[in-house]
Amino acid sequence: MALNQNLEKLSNACGVTGRETQVRDLMAEMLKPYADEIQIDRMENVIAIKKGKPSALKIMLAAHMDEVGLMVKTINKDGFLQFSKMGGIDDRILPAQKVTVFTKNNSYPGIIGSKPPHIQKEEERKKIISYDDLFIDVGAASKEDAAKMGISIGDPVVFDVAYTKLGKDVVMGKAFDNRAGCATMIEIMRLLKKTDCTVYAVGTVQEEVGLRGAATAAFGVDPDLAIVLDVTIAGDVPGVREFDTSVKMGKGPALTISDSGLITHPKILRWFIDTAQEEKIAVQLESGLMGSTDAARISITRQGVPSGTISIPTRYIHSPVGMLSLSDIENSAKLAAAAIAKAAKVF
Repeated sequence: MALNQNLEKLSNACGVTGRETQVRDLMAEMLKPYADEIQIDRMENVIAIKKGKPSALKIMLAAHMDEVGLMVKTINKDGFLQFSKMGGIDDRILPAQKVTVFTKNNSYPGIIGSKPPHIQKEEERKKIISYDDLFIDVGAASKEDAAKMGISIGDPVVFDVAYTKLGKDVVMGKAFDNRAGCATMIEIMRLLKKTDCTVYAVGTVQEEVGLRGAATAAFGVDPDLAIVLDVTIAGDVPGVREFDTSVKMGKGPALTISDSGLITHPKILRWFIDTAQEEKIAVQLESGLMGSTDAARISITRQGVPSGTISIPTRYIHSPVGMLSLSDIENSAKLAAAAIAKAAKVF
């Protein structure tokens, strides 16, 4: 299945926020068969254009290519790497994680180390180890040895997790936030055999540090409306209250009513819900989440862009490994493609 293969390639690629080149190149390659034109803008957003009728609606699809990760901050005299966090990562999940450090010409496996618990004092064992007390061990004997390996300050570091299929529908892997959205966008473009609207499928950069790529891309595209493809928290795990989120993995796309950065335009929300009912696609509604998506920035570009978000329910986002249902991606793509097909009659 092309969808599964695309997600695997995208998930396994390095795309730490601000260093999305590997993912950008994959996206351009995967979108090319379904686009009339591929552009890379100054911020390195990738933009695939499917042309519609002259003077038709301009619809922007957006999925951010970057992932949360780490970046080499210092290299000490003994060859250990200290790092900064790129995006929101909980310090509790960092110790003992396997990672890969990407240099200009190579990559090296490593492990996030800390002071061994055997020699910690009792009060130390009760505390969360702050990321600035951790280090990455790549087996270098000294700072000079690390330099010979080509490791330098600013090199991106990703979690070392291989994409794995669990049964027929469930998969787990790295960076599903937001390679799942990227795979969904490619599938939408594949499903759009022909459209009256002109569609801009945009892989955005630097979402995890402030929705930056979406802001510049939306200004350049100047769309009439936008659909953002992202992931959302799947709350169907122990310890999560239904009040926190009622969204469940495998139960269909989640439609954002509101989050910390966006109140979905009512006409966009109605368009999504009506299309889902017509196509018999189960959807889940969510509101009140603390996070936000590229839609928050796109919606306030220029004079405003009516925007909405279709999200894939995903467990364990912003951690080394996520889990999702491929059927949720498939149904998200079907919903968006069907909505675009009828957009000219709605707007």
